[in-house]
Amino acid sequence: MIFSSIVFLVYFLPVLLLVYYIVPRYLKNWVLIAGSIFFYSWGAPRFIFVILSTTVVDFYLVKMMDASEGRLRRRLLLTLSICINLGLLFYFKYSNFFIENMNVLLGSLNVGTITWTKLILPIGISFYTFETMTYVVDVYRKVHKPLKNFWEYQLYIILFPKLIAGPIIRYHEIADQITGRFKDDNVDNRLIGFYRFVLGLSKKVFIANTMGAVADKVFGNMSDLSLGNAWIGILAYTFQIYFDFSGYSDMAIGLGKMFGFQFPENFNNPYTSQGITEFWRRWHITLGNWMRNYLYIPLGGNRVNSKLRLFFNLWFVFLISGLWHGASWNFIIWGAFHGFFLIFERIGLNKFYLWIGRIPSVIITFFIVVNGWVFFRLEKFGDAILCFKAMYSFNFSDSILSLNTQFEFMFILAILFSFFVLPGIGQKLQNIVFFKTYTLSRHLVMTVVTALLFIFSVGAIASSGYNPFIYFRF
Repeated sequence: MIFSSIVFLVYFLPVLLLVYYIVPRYLKNWVLIAGSIFFYSWGAPRFIFVILSTTVVDFYLVKMMDASEGRLRRRLLLTLSICINLGLLFYFKYSNFFIENMNVLLGSLNVGTITWTKLILPIGISFYTFETMTYVVDVYRKVHKPLKNFWEYQLYIILFPKLIAGPIIRYHEIADQITGRFKDDNVDNRLIGFYRFVLGLSKKVFIANTMGAVADKVFGNMSDLSLGNAWIGILAYTFQIYFDFSGYSDMAIGLGKMFGFQFPENFNNPYTSQGITEFWRRWHITLGNWMRNYLYIPLGGNRVNSKLRLFFNLWFVFLISGLWHGASWNFIIWGAFHGFFLIFERIGLNKFYLWIGRIPSVIITFFIVVNGWVFFRLEKFGDAILCFKAMYSFNFSDSILSLNTQFEFMFILAILFSFFVLPGIGQKLQNIVFFKTYTLSRHLVMTVVTALLFIFSVGAIASSGYNPFIYFRF
């Protein structure tokens, strides 16, 4: 079940909200737990037991660790918990990739291949694995005490708004909200949450889906890819992935607010960045925070003795980030690609950006990001090379895909909403919609606008068979 489906919008969410709002406070968490289990079971009934069983193990391991006074025992329990979670992630997500590459190597040596039954990837495993790890690490570091009640911990892990695609919420950011959020559970926040949800839904349904249909059409036939089509395809994908994922994050944040939770922001106009370093402060913010706090800093971060070690830390973290996104060499290359540009900016590229000014820096950064998306979109390395060859063939006589008016209109909207905060007035407008206190008149305007957008979105979903969600792959 995804947020942009008829089942979710028309049946699941209204029923869950109704039950949640009418039950007494002491039952609200139980309603959310039951709803979240049902939500996940709808799409992956066989894997719900994987989550439920691992949360049992993690909860009691962390409880034992917190009660332990000996440093060695605490470290052993920390290591055991991390190994269990990473082991499950590797088994489900990377074992197919590992066996396939081993078979290629063995085949080149004329040795028999390994027989292996391909595994199905549990939905959202990358996201909830990282969240279980933040629980044990935050408790180990004594950032926050562990939850006393197992079902409270279960709710932290399985809470459906952020379960399958984030934001990746670190334990200490939400721990006190599990039982103490009800002061924020009011009509004002419920309405604001609904506005945020509908705006995210609209981004996904109208812009991302329209862009995705064209990108799929272009990259569905790699053998006959022209210069014009290659650029149309990758630009369409560039906007698809942004409005798909940021739209889904908006929906998650809005849903959380409707249930009284305050989730961290996950996107901040990343295509307006003046460098790849800034891009990663604005794109998938919660993943970047996770990587910094639980991988980059433990590696030494910026506090190392040599620039070479600093550059290695940066590059390694982004290599792992690429691998986290998917079991494919192209994802690893994509991560390394971004890591190298972070190093180049430390070496001196940032000074060049300052010299040329804001707008040229934004254009160059956007161009770099677009080229990086080629590796992210195309699973095979050979297909990525074919795409680059077409993009830089400079053969302007090739045919170009016939585009309809809907795509052209949505493409203009995609550009507008990707860069509209560059002028100061755009940033002010965004702050008014998302972050400023709502007056009665603003509530009335947003209620009418979002009600219309919701109706149009449901109609668009019902009338179209095309409604993919990119991050189900991860």
